[in-house]
Amino acid sequence: MKGILLVNLGTPDSSSVKDVRKFLREFLMDPLVVDLPFVLRWILVNLIIVPFRGPKSSKEYKMLWTKEGSPLKYHSEKLLKKLKEKLTNRYQIALAMRYQSPSIKSALLSLQHKNCDELLIIPLFPQYAQATSLSVINAVKLQLEQMSWVIKPKFLSTFATDEGFIDSIIHQADELKTVTDIQTDHTVFSYHGLPERQLIKVNADCLTDHCCSQLTTNNEHCYRAQCFATTRALAKKLKLSKEQYSVCFQSRQGRIPWTQPYIDEVIVELAKQGRRHVRVFSPAFVADCLETTIEIGQTYRQLFIQHGGEELTLVPSLNSSDEWVDALQAIINKLDHSD
Repeated sequence: MKGILLVNLGTPDSSSVKDVRKFLREFLMDPLVVDLPFVLRWILVNLIIVPFRGPKSSKEYKMLWTKEGSPLKYHSEKLLKKLKEKLTNRYQIALAMRYQSPSIKSALLSLQHKNCDELLIIPLFPQYAQATSLSVINAVKLQLEQMSWVIKPKFLSTFATDEGFIDSIIHQADELKTVTDIQTDHTVFSYHGLPERQLIKVNADCLTDHCCSQLTTNNEHCYRAQCFATTRALAKKLKLSKEQYSVCFQSRQGRIPWTQPYIDEVIVELAKQGRRHVRVFSPAFVADCLETTIEIGQTYRQLFIQHGGEELTLVPSLNSSDEWVDALQAIINKLDHSD
């Protein structure tokens, strides 16, 4: 029997300050997320970031939280349920979070107990980055070693331009049109940012047009180049000219350079240019979360309106839509039959 492990980033167990701090501590102590020497990372995370950001993030999570809990987690659980219904005769499927619960260890143990003799690992991050995809890959390998489970897993590194993934996003936009009659006069594609130094570590040519204007075998692990490749695929399907859309990056922290252009600067400039109705896609996330629902849907919407815009509309993430389930099933089949 073949096993599939779906892995998303993770979420606090609750919106309490205590649980948010616990999540932030585990997340930010990952050396692939905060790439500083251990002592500096420990001081920065435990003495500065977590104590001060914990209460602020807790308030944001309280705005995000629903009766079902964290959207990222319950959408992932619904996705798992739908996939099981489609693939149960061929695969055993488990869900894990890179940080917090359900843990990668518990998910792997469940697959081991079901006598899986092959493993397909699906990090649910469309664009590869060391802080996300590689972190999952390393964590899985470490757990397998600690479990003494002799099995060779197959890892999915990226699906940034997968046609089914792209079509699923387009479907979400089409569904949005059925519930709103707002005419969009500009489209924004917003991706989670990373410190520029992390991008350059993977590809020294990153941040240049030579690298990021096209995706090739030479830069296939360049996060920024993948983001632009996803955007080009979406813009083509949406029949958008280059003047009709912008690409930007969100969630930057601190004073060091992060991936540019920054979303807050792009949003303000669009408002100043007289754009009134802006539509925002967030193709780095397959499930709605703090960065989509709160950061874009509330914070940047308010920023846009404050500077003269009338409405900023967030296109929902893929979550557990039937189109995304079908696309993910096809992605799994491709990985299963790859060499």
